[in-house]
Amino acid sequence: MAILNPIKVVGRIECLLVNNDSVDLTTVALETVTVDFGGLAGDSHGGLTRESCTRVKQQYKPGTTIRNTRQVSIVSESELEQIATVMGVEKLQPEWLGANLLISGIPNLSALPPSSRLIFENGVSLVVDMENAPCRFPGDIIERHHPGMRHVFAKAAVNLRGVTAWVEREGTLATGESVQVHVPTARPYEY
Repeated sequence: MAILNPIKVVGRIECLLVNNDSVDLTTVALETVTVDFGGLAGDSHGGLTRESCTRVKQQYKPGTTIRNTRQVSIVSESELEQIATVMGVEKLQPEWLGANLLISGIPNLSALPPSSRLIFENGVSLVVDMENAPCRFPGDIIERHHPGMRHVFAKAAVNLRGVTAWVEREGTLATGESVQVHVPTARPYEY
């Protein structure tokens, strides 16, 4: 029995972005990027390990070295449109959120189950770690483009902020490339 199964959902990379500045969250668009087990080449969130942050504060003391399962930030084109509508702004750019991939064609991307695989046309495979909870940092960048919206983003983006992922198979990603979704067999956890 297969644990991971392809589903009839195929998406597309609309925008591919990296951040080479660990101070500012903003990412910059590229046409292609090399992907290795550490993440996207040149991206500040890359690396096999990272220091623990507030998202895992119940598991580790601040600054503890842990496996980097947040190598790639993926957002949905349709979910960004939904967030913008709730915020009452015309558009949100993926680079304002620090996104690495803007994907179209995958409904409810933010709800993909952990361990889902995103297998790209050229062979790269990313493993979804978990939903990316909204935080205040994109709000600071959004404020530059939409004054007064700094604190509105986090509330508007609940369940729409995308997912984080880590690299399972290396290769090259390119804008316009297709991506097939594979989801794990799931059953409710009862305790």
